[in-house]
This record gives sequence, C-alpha cells and structure tokens, in this order.
Amino acid sequence: MPSSIDLSGRTALVTGGAQGLGEGMARALAAAGASVVIADLRDDQGAAVAAAIGGHFVHLDVTNELSWQAAIAVAVETGGLDIVVNNAGIEISSLILDLEPDDVRRMLEVNVLGTALGIKHAFRAMRPEGPAGQGGVVINVASVAATIAFPAIAGYSATKSAVDRLTRVAAMESGKLGLGVRVNCIYPGLVPTEMGAGLANDMAELGLYPSPTDAVAAVVELTPSGRLGTIEDMADAVVFLASDHAKFVNGVGLPVDGGMGM
Repeated sequence: MPSSIDLSGRTALVTGGAQGLGEGMARALAAAGASVVIADLRDDQGAAVAAAIGGHFVHLDVTNELSWQAAIAVAVETGGLDIVVNNAGIEISSLILDLEPDDVRRMLEVNVLGTALGIKHAFRAMRPEGPAGQGGVVINVASVAATIAFPAIAGYSATKSAVDRLTRVAAMESGKLGLGVRVNCIYPGLVPTEMGAGLANDMAELGLYPSPTDAVAAVVELTPSGRLGTIEDMADAVVFLASDHAKFVNGVGLPVDGGMGM
C-alpha cells in the first residue's frame, strides 16, 4: 500500500472479508487508518480477522435485504460509513454443455444481487439525508473474467460482467441524484486464494488442461506481467480507489490483472 494514502477517520465495510481477497482488502484499509467492519457468513473467521485489525465483525448474507440493513446499521454505529467494498462472490465452474440452472442462480444471487443490494444500502446510508450523510465510495469486485473468454466459467463471467454494468449505472445515478458517492470496480486477475486454486483444479477435472499446474501456466502465459496476481495487488487497488488520490475516478473498471484482459 502506498504510504501516502491516509484513510484515518473513515469507516469501511468489506463483504466477504473473512478470508482471501476480502481479508487482504480489509487489512490494507485498516493499515491505511480506516476503521473496518468485516461482513461475512463465516462468523468465527470474520471475528478473528476483525480482532486482528482492531475492527468489528457483523454477520451478513449479501443476498438478504434485512441482513444488509443490520450490517449497515452496525457500520454506522461504529463511526459512520465512508467506504463499502462489495467483494463477496462465488464461482462454480461448468462447461456450458453441462450447465446446472441452480448453480447459475446461486452465482446470480450472490454476485449480482448481493452487489446490487450493497450499492443500494451504501447509497441510502451515505446520501446527504442518510444516517452517515457524508457521501463516500463504493468499490465492487468484478473479475478479469468479465473481459476475457476463458472456458468453463460462462456463468461466473456473465455475473462479473453484470457487476461492471451495475458499477457504471450506479455511478451515473449517484451523480444525477446528488448522492455524493463515487462507484468503481476492479477486475482482479487470477490470485492463488482458495477460490483461485479451486478454479485451477476445476479446469483439470473438466479435462481442459492436463493438471492444475498446467491451467495456472496457461493463465500466466496470457498475462504480460508474467505472474499471477497477489492479494496485496488487489488490496492496493482498493485502497487507492477508496482514497482522495482517486477523487475524480468514477464509474470505471480498473484492471488489476497484469495485462491479461487487455
């Protein structure tokens, strides 16, 4: 994280913050001085991360309206709400030939509806007449999958493309309504988290690559930077977008993929 970024006095809520990218983003925001609320279904893991960074934990099902209302209330009570990171998401690999409707519905619920509700409740809290009332920043986590044609992730790619569109429409609505909230998204490349490793294993099991190692090598081959992404790479981008360094960055998708999606 760039040492020049200071988020002191700001409160951030990070969904899916109990592990993986979300945990890294929460830790980076806290290191920059923000008060962080971890929002996740994993109560024990989430509470442990919150304790480690001096933050707070709230149970959140991103697909549930009442759960969002409760989580936002907790964040506001801790000192307001300035930053919402809609990171929670799931990926279920499948060839289109074998696509299961229930799997697609689940990804739509978590990745698209969950993000849409996050934007909705961030707007309601941050708008001038809201309980936080100071404007703020929403950062949605899309994926390089929204910009490339990679096999066996059609459903996931579709949902992450939707996150990109939600981001841009939300930014326009915020401006038109005078809400004072910037809305951006990032496109992470493949990161060796639990989800990233699972994707590599899926590619091998589906017969698309001889092994998970070969699947990872194929991703690296497509990446001009010549490596996988790291959690820190993604967290640095979130801290930047949350900061005043990005005060005129609005309604965009920021690739953090080493050039894979160019």
